[in-house]
Amino acid sequence: MTTHKVAVVTGASSGIGEATARALAAAGYTVYLGARRLDRLRAIAADIGGHALALDVADAASVQSFATALPAHVHVLVNNAGGALGLAPVAEFDEAQWLAMFQSNVLGLARMTRALHGRLLASGDGHVVNIGSIAGFETYSGGAGYTAAKHAVRAISETLRLEWLGQPMRVTEIDPGLVETEFSLVRFAGDAERASKVYAATRPLTAGDIADAVVWATTRPAHVNVDQIVIRPTDQARADKVFRRG
Repeated sequence: MTTHKVAVVTGASSGIGEATARALAAAGYTVYLGARRLDRLRAIAADIGGHALALDVADAASVQSFATALPAHVHVLVNNAGGALGLAPVAEFDEAQWLAMFQSNVLGLARMTRALHGRLLASGDGHVVNIGSIAGFETYSGGAGYTAAKHAVRAISETLRLEWLGQPMRVTEIDPGLVETEFSLVRFAGDAERASKVYAATRPLTAGDIADAVVWATTRPAHVNVDQIVIRPTDQARADKVFRRG
């Protein structure tokens, strides 16, 4: 891996995004980190020799400002920003939460891809990595808003491969199962006790496990496209089927 290669990671202030930024930097990429929590972002960027830029993927103006600060050539875009909000059934769904999930998980991903397409193409070996979820092909009670958003991510990933056929562009979707990050804490509006129960008595994946997959996919030869990687802990068979000890 040559040091001139540039990677962009969204949602890079914690969790999978932070771990991915660190792993790509260790693999030799110059990493541009984007997120809303700029103080945390700057500390991570300083630690890995990267660049921290404010980014809210739900805001088109923020995406455009972020993109203009990037180099002319970008080799890898990791669309990681997103997440889940709430766990209400459809009959009681919170419209503001659903809108926020679609803004970040779906429209945010599309905005970033559109904004960086020219730079990715100019690199001669552009690669978009979309962090999806097993929720992109499975469903579970109370999860309709999030699973609908992640099903949309899967549709976008598949469509990009069709639209970019013949171009020096690759598209990989990585679909994790249970990963212990701030995901559940955000979903339950900061309720740490409720969030901890999601991972109780089980052994979930770590953010580093997903980062390893990102690095592996992006460091394959340029003619090799890894379409999809599904990663679950051994304690999980489906989104709603988890083995708990004791």
